[in-house]
Amino acid sequence: MKRLHVDRARGLRHSMTDAEHLLWRYLRNRQLLGWKFRRQHEIDRYIIDFVCTEAGLIVELDGGQHAERMASDADRTRRLEAMGYRVLRFWNNDVLTNSEAVLEVILEAVASAAPHPSPLPKGERG
Repeated sequence: MKRLHVDRARGLRHSMTDAEHLLWRYLRNRQLLGWKFRRQHEIDRYIIDFVCTEAGLIVELDGGQHAERMASDADRTRRLEAMGYRVLRFWNNDVLTNSEAVLEVILEAVASAAPHPSPLPKGERG
């Protein structure tokens, strides 16, 4: 069963949506002020679009098909929150048309969730 999830996550990484590709360009390689994000990452029985484990933050992108799955998405969100994660959901269209606003929300969430992974030394804080 575990191998099936690993293979599925790997497949999803290779077939990301346009919105996922765009957001990943900003999140990968600690580009968002040093925060490490993973894409198509397995947590419990779910494959998460993006997660910053350091901040306990999950970012999910929803396409049109999610309008029909709102109840199951809400259940998934509740289960992930019960595991200690904060879950942010964005529509693909929002990422594609207003990525700056999406990134601001994500940045505010990681900043409020945990200390930064690379804080400035005490003498260099402003």
